[in-house]
Amino acid sequence: MSTFEKIHVEPKSLLPKLAACREQGKTIVFGNGCFDLVHVGHIRYIEAARELGDLLVIAVNTEASIRANVGREKPINPCEKRMEVMAALEAVDFVIPLEDATPIGLLELLRPDIQAKGTDYSLDAMPERETVEKIGGRIEFVGDEKQHSSTELRRILRERGAL
Repeated sequence: MSTFEKIHVEPKSLLPKLAACREQGKTIVFGNGCFDLVHVGHIRYIEAARELGDLLVIAVNTEASIRANVGREKPINPCEKRMEVMAALEAVDFVIPLEDATPIGLLELLRPDIQAKGTDYSLDAMPERETVEKIGGRIEFVGDEKQHSSTELRRILRERGAL
């Protein structure tokens, strides 16, 4: 499948494909993030998430979604380009936009078996926890310890006069 075939600007368009996977007994994993300045922590998260199941859907925060999260810096790259980068990764099967502040609406729509979250999260700090449990899914924390960040990359770039 080509990079562009993996991108679904309208998340509902994925429903028939996910239904077919479920009929085959496949496990669907969902992950999400901004993925603005992609670093090794992102790659480790994506690859570990993919190992949890048969199909990985990644939701990329749109600019509106990022604005809705207080304290988040405006992304350098537009959502369309960030989605394309995620779709280019072999471990990713499908990419969709995340328009809201949280992935709750997408989780209700797509009903994945597993939601993969980075190790910098905890169950208590996840507004979507109740939704995942309600749809019969589970949450798995994957990737390495939070030692890499796009925020830190931005700081370094600013110090070097590149931003």
